[in-house]
Amino acid sequence: QVQLVESGGGLVQAGESLKLSCAASETIRSINTMGWYRQAPGKQRELVAAITSGYSPNYADFVKGRFTISRDNAKNTVHLQMNGLKPEDTAVYYCNVRYYRGAYYGLYDLWGQGTQVTVSS
Repeated sequence: QVQLVESGGGLVQAGESLKLSCAASETIRSINTMGWYRQAPGKQRELVAAITSGYSPNYADFVKGRFTISRDNAKNTVHLQMNGLKPEDTAVYYCNVRYYRGAYYGLYDLWGQGTQVTVSS
C-alpha cells in the first residue's frame, strides 16, 4: 500500500509560489518529525525544512524567510509553502516521515516518491 502521497509540484516563474503537500496513511502512528528534502541534478539530497510533532520547525538557511512548513497531526499531513521561488530551488522534493514502530520502539523513515519543482527565470 502507498504510505505517503505527495502533491503540489510544478513549473513556475521566479518570484512565484507553490505549496507542497504530503499525506501519510492513517495506519502510520506515532509520527515524530515530518519534513521535506530536495535533490538537484549532480547534488546531494539536502534538508529543506522539518517540523516536530509539537509543531516546532527547523529550516535550512537558504529558505528562511521564504518557505513555511506546517503540519496537521489529526490529518497526518505536512505542507511546505514556498514563496519567492528562485531558479536555484529547482529540484525533486521528497517528503520524509520519521516515526516509531515495532516492539522495540525504533525510529523508521518513510520517503515519498518525489515531486518535481521547476523554477524558470
